Amino acid sequence: MEERQVPKAHKLVINNRKTSLVTGVLDVLAFDLNEILLETEQGMLMVKGKDLHVNRLSLEKGEVELSGQIDSVAYSEVKHSSKKNESLFMKLFK
Repeated sequence: MEERQVPKAHKLVINNRKTSLVTGVLDVLAFDLNEILLETEQGMLMVKGKDLHVNRLSLEKGEVELSGQIDSVAYSEVKHSSKKNESLFMKLFK
């Protein structure tokens, strides 16, 4: 019998579009000053803005603190696959 995994809690808190706390983070896939791509328990999360920084990262706790001018956030669904070598683009465009 297959066990169904229950996703861990995921929370996104944005304060005055300047700082953000994200929980339920599995990995930081890419980041630069204009966008940050996070893999979360609820799918891929893209944060776009200006002068973005990852201030604190704790993958053990699944938390990321961000700062900068946050212009948008967007989720995309990702089905977790058993293929460990699957590329980021394959995950995003399934």
